[in-house]
Amino acid sequence: MEELDELCDVQVFKDHVPRQMLLAGLTVEGFSRAAVQTYWRIPELKIGFDVGAQPWAFMGLPRIFLSHTHMDHILSLPAYVARRRMMRMESPIIYLPSEAVGNVRNLLSAYSRLDYGALPCELIGVSAGDELVISRELVISVVPTFHSIPSVGYIVWERRKKLKEEYLLLSGGEIRDLALSGVEVSREIRTPKIAYLGDSTIRALDETPSMYEAEILIMEMSFVARRHQSDKIRKYGHIHLDDIVKRQSKFKNKAVVLSHFSARYADKEIESTVIRRIPTMLDGRLILWF
Repeated sequence: MEELDELCDVQVFKDHVPRQMLLAGLTVEGFSRAAVQTYWRIPELKIGFDVGAQPWAFMGLPRIFLSHTHMDHILSLPAYVARRRMMRMESPIIYLPSEAVGNVRNLLSAYSRLDYGALPCELIGVSAGDELVISRELVISVVPTFHSIPSVGYIVWERRKKLKEEYLLLSGGEIRDLALSGVEVSREIRTPKIAYLGDSTIRALDETPSMYEAEILIMEMSFVARRHQSDKIRKYGHIHLDDIVKRQSKFKNKAVVLSHFSARYADKEIESTVIRRIPTMLDGRLILWF
């Protein structure tokens, strides 16, 4: 988090009750403020992103996808693991950048020794290009992001089988017989449901166009004021409002959640600045998450 020191006169924030919204048929819950805490949950899918804080209700998540290991994104990881053990739940699965697995394992080991209690979990290192099969209906792809330390983003895909067009006029029996003979009668259809950026420059979206097409895009926009130098922001791996303004036409998402605002700004300054620069708020699809 030290990279924010030169740009932020940090305000004091109270603990937040996670905000909740129904977007594109899914519930999005969480909070994100740069150098404070970032954590998200999609309860219908039983997945969470980052764990900078750990509300008690989030303990039920069986798996967490970490974007990177800055403190405001992983601070409550030991608490999350410990609470599941205390409540006799199954050990959680933690996906995180491969480069961070060793250090996170050491971190949990240190907490375990301090707490005199086991912290059972499965750490799975991931890299851009990996595909994670979560269930028959859900696949998560790991995408490259560009931050000041190793980081990744995630796209959650819904996959369904659809009968191939050449077999649409066949009877059920004929289709069954073909399938039993080894013919592939269906094809897989994938829909990007959620894209999670984590911390990154806008380059991550430009290099992974599917993020612009996901039904829900959760992304950072740490800086909004013109007075902040864009070159320094890019150096530290963050996004400025200018990046969004220049790419308004690219966002095909049903909802774009902007979060992780610098602690330098009051909510009203963020809101007034964004509305002035993007009056339509992407036809109402742009959501400022405070």
